[in-house]
Amino acid sequence: MEGEYYAHIRPDPEEPEKVDYQTVKDHLLGTAERCAAFAGAFQAEQAGRAVGLVHDWGKCTPGFQKRLLCDGPKVDHATAGALLCASRGQLLPAVCVAGHHGGLADVGSQGDKSGPTLFARLKKGVGDRLLEQCGDPGIPVPEFPREPLWRSRLQMSFWTRMLYSCLVDADFLDTEQFMNGDRGRGRYDSIETLLARLEEHIAPWQKPETELNRLRCEILNTCLEKGGQPRGIYTLTVPTGGGKTVASLAFALRHAKEHGMQRVVYVIPYTSIIDQNAAVFRDILGEQNVLEHHSGVQFDLEDGAPPEQVRRALAAENWDVPVVVTTAVQLFESMYANRSSKCRKLHNLANSVVIFDEAQMLPLAHLRPCVAAMASLAEQFRSTVVLCTATQPALDDLLHTYAPGCTVTELCPQTAQLYDCFRRVTFRQTGKLEDETLAARLAEHDQVLCIVNSRKAAQSIFDKLPREGSYHLSTLMVPAQRKTRIEEIKVRLRKGEPCRVVSTSLIEAGVDVDFPAVYRELAGLDSILQAAGRCNREGKRPAKESVVTVFERTELPPVLFRTVVGAAREALGKDRDPGAPETMDRYFHSLRSLSGEALDKQGAVQAFEKGIEGCELPFRTVAETFRLIDQNTCTVYVPYGEGAALVQQLRDGGCSKSLYRKLGRYGVTVYEQHFRALYQAGALMTAGEVPALDSRSAILTDMNLYDPTMGLSLEPETGRAEFV
Repeated sequence: MEGEYYAHIRPDPEEPEKVDYQTVKDHLLGTAERCAAFAGAFQAEQAGRAVGLVHDWGKCTPGFQKRLLCDGPKVDHATAGALLCASRGQLLPAVCVAGHHGGLADVGSQGDKSGPTLFARLKKGVGDRLLEQCGDPGIPVPEFPREPLWRSRLQMSFWTRMLYSCLVDADFLDTEQFMNGDRGRGRYDSIETLLARLEEHIAPWQKPETELNRLRCEILNTCLEKGGQPRGIYTLTVPTGGGKTVASLAFALRHAKEHGMQRVVYVIPYTSIIDQNAAVFRDILGEQNVLEHHSGVQFDLEDGAPPEQVRRALAAENWDVPVVVTTAVQLFESMYANRSSKCRKLHNLANSVVIFDEAQMLPLAHLRPCVAAMASLAEQFRSTVVLCTATQPALDDLLHTYAPGCTVTELCPQTAQLYDCFRRVTFRQTGKLEDETLAARLAEHDQVLCIVNSRKAAQSIFDKLPREGSYHLSTLMVPAQRKTRIEEIKVRLRKGEPCRVVSTSLIEAGVDVDFPAVYRELAGLDSILQAAGRCNREGKRPAKESVVTVFERTELPPVLFRTVVGAAREALGKDRDPGAPETMDRYFHSLRSLSGEALDKQGAVQAFEKGIEGCELPFRTVAETFRLIDQNTCTVYVPYGEGAALVQQLRDGGCSKSLYRKLGRYGVTVYEQHFRALYQAGALMTAGEVPALDSRSAILTDMNLYDPTMGLSLEPETGRAEFV
């Protein structure tokens, strides 16, 4: 073994007292081949092979060998490979290699002498003469290709992050193969097989007995026929009830088959509606071929876990399954991330069909970086992007800005004519209403749903309703209780019993309820249409008898709603139909106008285009700040019902993933100011008393503040919390 350099060691599975060695040469070659194959999906095979061949060059040093073989001190083994890249003028591969464990650094500027930037790190590496310490791994230094021609530094950043993803995943997989052997990755059915399963599933639908089903079949078949069209950016604008979920999947699978694409990624705005879409796909395509991946799903790789659970956990690391169902938060935050764990899966978006369901729900404050990311997938990475919605937002100009070479094509251009055919409700605008007047109107209905913009408003209106047959829903109730309450509501609706519900927007998406009448406080037009989807959902009543009443409260809307309310007010006028495509188009243009330049709240796009204080390509800085959901919230665990025993386990020191997953059903999310007020009132037990808690979570100790009907009170006797 003299003269060899080793990358990894493992106990011999046959003789545990012995160890097996993986040489640096074998690891570099194995990683390079994997990385080249991944990067080939976006025509960067040579660059992928090159970074794979140099990424662990720094392991050919006495320091690393001592670390590996003799448990010596930690050493920097990544900078040497980065120096090799930089010495050949390859700055972008250098930042990938330097960060393949610690994350992509800010590139910085050539004047950097210290700090966490790539330039500072390279200078220190030169000063420490790292390359001179490296022995010969047994392979030549590779030739690097010319970098692509960039239209912008934003494009450059996306390409770098994608190459980084290839390297990180290839490195993990080669190491895993040596250390653990075959773990059962990649054993899925082909895209061709999945398409055949879909076609078999929909075959009975092709003899529709009603006019609506005939129209649904027409939309579905159109999407199948369009699957042979070129890669690019598409819209699918289908009225509610038109079957867009299966139609979009049909297009995606046919398109992927025709173009040799790797997978379908289905992006959904809310975790609340992801379960039902994933369930549809699993039913059609088979459980093993569909990965559901978002913050609400935990994957445990504990000893003794069943094989299928292990497969799902492994697939969640890099999305190597044929169909992925995820959230917009998961996808877009990964597209601007710098950590290896977040970026590892990105390369599997290349050469894939990426469907954005309910695209009108893209957060306005982050519209530019989200659209830029979508455009880059289509223009740079040979993916096809589908914006799938009942109400298409006005994004063409932004898409053209960030992907000028791509045209946006509608898959079902005739669907605008179908809106009247699928209409299930009649809209009515009623202007401003006092809470007392609104409550009186609700009380006149046996079954009615009222949706308002704040938790405080929901409580105010509910307080004025007769208690018999009335229900209150808000995120101040623990999820387990909300679920139980919603099931009670569904039973009463089915039985025709009195059922008056006052709720925040949580009921608008993913809750399958069917009311004969709905009241919706003025909000974004997309929210109004989501609310309308809870009225005459099954289409069993005439549209004229299924009324959605849009009203305003006399109080000002919450700050977060004021821009969308203003745009909706302008779009609707006095009597425009909220469900008409032209009204929605007017709304989105008005919303964009009112928002002005506030479409990139955290300045992610500008940070890459113009740099930050002389720092070029600020990967780390942008990653630390880019969040689609503000993080100024905390979790309060409530010992209510079965949650009491779970909270006690936490207090006793339990901290397993399984426990936290169960506790999530008894957690209430509150803003920081409410958290502080509850703490000041002595109502919370925090991390100082319960080590299993973190700084943004606590246990409710004063159960007088939790009412089963109204949820958690945010106004303790001491403290200054107010509703938002």
